[in-house]
Amino acid sequence: MSVVEVLGRDPGAEAYRVRAHLEDGAYEAQVPECLMEALRPGERPSHQEAYEWIARHRRRIAAAVADRAAGKVPRPPYDLVTLREGERHGG
Repeated sequence: MSVVEVLGRDPGAEAYRVRAHLEDGAYEAQVPECLMEALRPGERPSHQEAYEWIARHRRRIAAAVADRAAGKVPRPPYDLVTLREGERHGG
């Protein structure tokens, strides 16, 4: 099972900060709210909706983080997930 924990919302980036626990360590990344557009078209999702969306898509988010960590570009639309600079823990 992919472990992705939500660290909170970054209002300036309009994204949620997450930590993905991968085999080689934990990486912090940002998941843009625009990926959750279907939840509330034209509006930003509530925190509860965003947390539930992230939980449902945790495998794809973890795969996108792993791709970014390996220097690859994730498959769309998860190519919008970005690593946070200098945010690697463990491994």
